[in-house]
Amino acid sequence: MKEHIVVLTGAGISAESGLSTFRDNDGLWEQHSVYDVATPEAFQRNRDLVLRFYNERRRQLQSVQPNPAHRLLAELELRYQVTVVTQNVDDLHERGGSSNVLHLHGELTKARSSVDPGLVYDIGYRDINPGDTCDHGEQLRPHIVWFGEEVPMLEAAADVVRTADQLLIVGTSLQVYPAAGLVYEVGIDVPITVIDPGEPASVSRARVIRKGASEGVQEWVSRFL
Repeated sequence: MKEHIVVLTGAGISAESGLSTFRDNDGLWEQHSVYDVATPEAFQRNRDLVLRFYNERRRQLQSVQPNPAHRLLAELELRYQVTVVTQNVDDLHERGGSSNVLHLHGELTKARSSVDPGLVYDIGYRDINPGDTCDHGEQLRPHIVWFGEEVPMLEAAADVVRTADQLLIVGTSLQVYPAAGLVYEVGIDVPITVIDPGEPASVSRARVIRKGASEGVQEWVSRFL
């Protein structure tokens, strides 16, 4: 049975492909407060603004490419079982070649019903416009977990982490809960590596590689490929 490598990724890995992150910019995301574009209340208050904001994010995503970190993680699948658990809503892991990706916070390339969370549609990079409806005739919304909403994939992610033989953390500060709590689900003897050029939250017994995502992942995977 192949060794299971679980990789937790955050905004830092996508930033190297040119995607903006809000936590590095005074709480603004492309000049918008997250409370204006990333909460259920914002969608109720100004649906058109929220839809337009995510339409722009989708166009931006279409214009960028996976970076070496994404591709190197995919290469690990040649010899190992690899599961990527990501806080990112982009599809760069999939486009980089990873075949087993769990999205904690939803996916930009999908839409869902605003009244039935189980009705999810693949839309690719197309816009969601006012008046676009689900099978119930209700407005579609981005398939994104907004602030104040439950993280439906959290327990599935915890189950994955519990089966890890190696845990690699890339591009996340480990300061955003509940996702940050996943690191505590790992087995006591499982090696943990954190790749972050800054000052990530302290993880007991973790090895820290203080480099950017691509450079750090290259260093880490060189021991496995």
